Amino acid sequence: MRKHPLDPFSLIAGGLFTVIAVLYLVAALNDMSVNGRIVIPVTFIVLGVGGLAGAVAAVARRGRGDAPDHGTLD
Repeated sequence: MRKHPLDPFSLIAGGLFTVIAVLYLVAALNDMSVNGRIVIPVTFIVLGVGGLAGAVAAVARRGRGDAPDHGTLD
């Protein structure tokens, strides 16, 4: 089987949604409630960080050799 490159955004998003699901499950089992005023903004922040990590990883994977040299005049 071929190895595929790591996708940081998918890994972070999957981990985040797993943590949120476990949080709600534990809260339901202990007759507690989860404050959505905290969970929703934290979710967006973590997804944003994951998107940035995915973009940086894609640029690093592609390499800097593709960029044209803008310092010279032809």
